[in-house]
Amino acid sequence: MLKKRTLYSLALVTFAFILYVVYYNFIYDPQAAGFLSHKTNLKRPLQLPVWLNVMYVHVIFACLAMAAGIINFSSYVFNRFHRFHRINGYAYFASIFMVCLTSGYMAPYATGGKMTSIPFNLLNIIWPGMVVIALYYIKKDNLNRHRNWMFRSYALCFTNLFIHLITLLARNVLGTDYKTAYILGVYGSITLLLVLPSLVLARKKSPLFELEA
Repeated sequence: MLKKRTLYSLALVTFAFILYVVYYNFIYDPQAAGFLSHKTNLKRPLQLPVWLNVMYVHVIFACLAMAAGIINFSSYVFNRFHRFHRINGYAYFASIFMVCLTSGYMAPYATGGKMTSIPFNLLNIIWPGMVVIALYYIKKDNLNRHRNWMFRSYALCFTNLFIHLITLLARNVLGTDYKTAYILGVYGSITLLLVLPSLVLARKKSPLFELEA
């Protein structure tokens, strides 16, 4: 499991981001007017009430996945509440499945068209696939590989955060338009979050874990 300092730091970022997401999507801009204002030249009509309801479900389960994931990285929870750890792990998997299912609906309406819908749809296959691999290894009693694949999958919970950060960087530093910046954000975030966890895990002694990878 994660070292305490790493766990606390990641938990702080996780729950701060969850609070921001809930506030922004359900209080500040529940109609997603700011986000939808960038969606132009859509090839299929956007059914706003349906899209919004799917988006709400997407956001709720994304937050649940982030919360369930960080809780299960706690050694305290794993060692003292093993049954809860297992149930919470299945809740994490179910949440990711719902996130990917709703993402599949929204992908065709993504800003940037096919340039962004394709990587989103690939992610919708890769992400739950990682959790399936993690479940396979825990069934084989291989805790290290189970933990490593869960770590890889959990990194993808921050896809949206990284998309917004890279988009903001591209717009303010590179001076690109929103559409180009968003496309860069999608490809950049997915690439980073697929590569960086494996680089960390490739080290002989990871600074993040109490057990060696």
